[in-house]
Amino acid sequence: MAKKTALVAGALGVVGRATMTHLAAQTDWDVIGISRRAPDFTTAARFLQLDLTDGAACGSVLGALAEVTHVFFCAYAPCPTYEEEVVANLTMLRNLMAALEPVAPGLAHVQLVHGSKWYGCHLGPYKTPAKEGDPRPDTPCFYFDQQDWLATHQRRHEWTWSAVRPHGICGFAVGSPISQLTNLAAFGSICAHLGQPLSFPGKPGAFTSIYQTTEASFLAETMAWIATAPQCANEAYNVTNGDVFRWEQLWPEFAHFFGVAPGQVHTIDLHEFMRDNNAVWDEIRLNHKLRDYSLSDLANGDWANWLYGTDYDIVSSTTKLRQAGWHKMVDSEAMYPRLLQDLRDRRIIP
Repeated sequence: MAKKTALVAGALGVVGRATMTHLAAQTDWDVIGISRRAPDFTTAARFLQLDLTDGAACGSVLGALAEVTHVFFCAYAPCPTYEEEVVANLTMLRNLMAALEPVAPGLAHVQLVHGSKWYGCHLGPYKTPAKEGDPRPDTPCFYFDQQDWLATHQRRHEWTWSAVRPHGICGFAVGSPISQLTNLAAFGSICAHLGQPLSFPGKPGAFTSIYQTTEASFLAETMAWIATAPQCANEAYNVTNGDVFRWEQLWPEFAHFFGVAPGQVHTIDLHEFMRDNNAVWDEIRLNHKLRDYSLSDLANGDWANWLYGTDYDIVSSTTKLRQAGWHKMVDSEAMYPRLLQDLRDRRIIP
């Protein structure tokens, strides 16, 4: 089997880290990761620091990567407005491609990592289960601009593209703005330390609505398959664990894991909660000799407010992916305690 070389952009985010880890463990992949920050973990991948918004730096760094065959574009630049996100995130993609294409004759595939905001899940109730061909919401979203630009640009080249649309990604990364797992882990650990029940911090409707999630390592495995499956060329796919649940069904199990009583709904501002408990987290970290991560490294209260505030069903259809030939699934109910225990084993939470 011919050796492939992956370039993982945004390699330290929750998706990028999982993608680097998965591919580096395969014998038929070499892996190059790029990010603004240096890696905070040991990896077999080659790592380069690069700000993708800097076109000149992209030319200098990426211009030497002639061996790249596959791009996994996991980079994301959050901005104050959706309009600003369009500009920043499209610029990063275009800078990468402008620098890499002329020097990588073996480039075979470019994959984008998007999400179910494609369907407007962040705007309010929307059509569920969401399907890849559903009409786009009439609002700015960098997903649309990136895919439109890449699909149009690809027509003049032999390489192909794909896009994945996960939701509620569960995995570990430091400083990730969309790390569902570490937000839950930090919140539960603080409640346990304070002797409080684990109440659901979001809206009552979110507690009982249908929800879905995607394990980061499973997403990485699926992404690698899509990027190398000829039948998936030039298509977008929803990728989730393949099941659905309601928070009210899982919350008692979360409370059991943290060793506290399960609470009911007690809506709070998680941004304020995390801000007000920075010193508490430092105490927890010192008492339990945890790894040296601050609360802000693990939790983003603003994003968690949205996570637990969607008081309507969040469901994506994965029929198109199954019809393409991918049939693996993850049991979400079993996933959470497994991933939380992994954080405990690695001394990230007590």
